[in-house]
Amino acid sequence: MPTLLKFLKPILIVLLIAVFKPDANAQAPKLRTIQAKHSKKTMYLTYKGLIMAGYQGWFRAEGDGSNSRQYAYGDENSSGIDLWPDVREYEKTYQTPFKLGNGQSARFFSSYDQSSVDLHFKWMQQYGIDGVFVQRFFNNAKKENRTLKGSTVIRNEFEAASKYKRAIAVMYDLSGLAASGEDCSSIIEDWKYLVDEIKVTNQSGAKTYLHENGKPIVAIWGVGFPDRPYNIRNIGLERLIDFLKNDPVYGDCEIMLGVPNAWRTLRADCLPDPYLHDIIKQCDIVLPWSVQRYSPLLHNDMDRYRDDIMDDMKWCADNKLEYVPCVYPGFSWHNVSRREFPDDIKPVGSIPREGGRFYWQMLSTAMKAGAQMLYVAMFDEINEGTAIFKVTDNPPVMPEGSPTMFLGLEGKPSDLYLKLTGEAAKMLRKEKPLTFKKPQL
Repeated sequence: MPTLLKFLKPILIVLLIAVFKPDANAQAPKLRTIQAKHSKKTMYLTYKGLIMAGYQGWFRAEGDGSNSRQYAYGDENSSGIDLWPDVREYEKTYQTPFKLGNGQSARFFSSYDQSSVDLHFKWMQQYGIDGVFVQRFFNNAKKENRTLKGSTVIRNEFEAASKYKRAIAVMYDLSGLAASGEDCSSIIEDWKYLVDEIKVTNQSGAKTYLHENGKPIVAIWGVGFPDRPYNIRNIGLERLIDFLKNDPVYGDCEIMLGVPNAWRTLRADCLPDPYLHDIIKQCDIVLPWSVQRYSPLLHNDMDRYRDDIMDDMKWCADNKLEYVPCVYPGFSWHNVSRREFPDDIKPVGSIPREGGRFYWQMLSTAMKAGAQMLYVAMFDEINEGTAIFKVTDNPPVMPEGSPTMFLGLEGKPSDLYLKLTGEAAKMLRKEKPLTFKKPQL
């Protein structure tokens, strides 16, 4: 009997291996599919050392071919913007109902034009801004809006990012998600569409999709805010996160979550729901929304900002998460608030820019606190007056009695905030020593 066992043992081992070994040929198609969806090649392997800005891309103008019925500039009775863009360098501009001080028509650009997007990314390269998170609002992610025409702007954004070698990533904004009857399923299907049709993670030219830890970053913004109609417990957030992380074809992504400024304490501007922490711990990067939360008009508010960042970073480190502070140049939301919130109308320039001083305070404070990466709100946000791209110090002149009001640039050149952002990027990467005094540019 021992002799027989000795003879049969090698045969049994071979049989067991054949039975339990996975079929390599059956696995090969799945592996090839994953490699084809997300390119492992990118110029931006990490967010660390970068200053990224948010990019709305939602501005339309009458006659631009978008067939939009909403124009942010509006008219003298109702406008949706507080800053007026400096349009001198745009290839295409459009007439508006407004007049400049010299009597000429005040013209506007359209994000729908490829040439406008191209110019914005050219500025990013010219001034040393690393790139942008392009906003993908919930309504854009719905099936009926996933069309060639509806994807014009995002196609142009990725083409320009490749052309000018700027980092780019998708940020899903949950704004527009209803209180009931909708969940994050549309975002799952939209991500498949962006990956398959727009090739966002596998650009045809220079590959510039932003990665972290070898994976493309996808941002989800709008989780934990008390003024939202949806309940974060029943909109399928965990399913969305699981899909983006673990789907064998479209997953393997790093997730950045946009949350309220007081996300850690669950107070102030945050829902007092500990479930938010459960969601955050399933993600990879925490982005607090700091706009309006700090002001140069409050004594020592930058000390509070510094302390918040340091406490936030410790919480993230304890929970093995990364952290990116949010900075902004100022805030003005008069025209929109007058139209949408007549009981709470914001004054023009409610958080003043102080000629760039406030912006530099935020940038330098965040870097001194130990931030390795920064998020600027926003590149082109003229609605809330946070734009860092070129705006004019000579906006349209309003007739007497008009409720619409535009903010100037305090006598500063239109590219000041682009220059300040580029200077901060050098200091973040230790190419120049950090200084708390605003650079003279």
